[in-house]
Amino acid sequence: MPNASRPSSTAASSPPAAGIAHLCGLLDRVAQKDRQAFADLYDATSAKLYGAVLRILRDRGSADDVLQEAYVKIWRQAAVFDAGRASPITWMVTIARHLAIDELRRQPKGYREPEEALAQAPDEGPSAQDELHQEQDAQRLYRCLDTLEDGRQDMVRLAYLEGWSRSDLATHFDQPVNTVKTWLHRALKQLKGCLAS
Repeated sequence: MPNASRPSSTAASSPPAAGIAHLCGLLDRVAQKDRQAFADLYDATSAKLYGAVLRILRDRGSADDVLQEAYVKIWRQAAVFDAGRASPITWMVTIARHLAIDELRRQPKGYREPEEALAQAPDEGPSAQDELHQEQDAQRLYRCLDTLEDGRQDMVRLAYLEGWSRSDLATHFDQPVNTVKTWLHRALKQLKGCLAS
C-alpha cells in the first residue's frame, strides 16, 4: 500500500471529480488487492479526505494519522462498497469522518491546538456535532430511499446524488421526460413523508 499520510501533490492537482465510474472501477480492483489501483485511488481522493478530516480535528498530525487509518480501512473494506447506496467518494469520506470523530472523542477535553496552527487551518467547516447530525440524516435518507420502488430508488439517486439531468434519466429509463418528472415528484413526496415520520 502507498504511504497514506499527507496527500501527495498528484492528489492536489488531480481533477476535483475523478469520475464515479473510474473510482468504482478502482475500488473493484482494490477489493481484489490490486496495489496499483489502491495507489491510483489514493492519488485521486486523498486531498478531499484529508480536508474533511482536518476540518474536524484541526491538527495536521492527528489528521495525517487518521487519513492513514482511513485508507487502511478502505483497503480492507473495499469489497463491501455498494455503488447503489452511495458514490465512491461519499463512502470514503464517511469512513474518514467517522474515524476523525472517534479520534476527536479520544482527545483530552482540555486539548487545544496552538493559535498559530489554528490560524493555518482551512476555512471554518462543520463542527464534529454537525458532522454527526449530517451522517445521521444521511442514514435516515438511505433508509427512506429503501422504501421506494427499485426503479424510483435508482432514479432519485442518479438525479440528486449523482446530478443526472431529466433528459439523461429519460434516456436511461426509456421514459418520456414528463414521466420522469412525475416519478421524481412522487418519490420526493414519499421521501419527505418518510423523513418527517
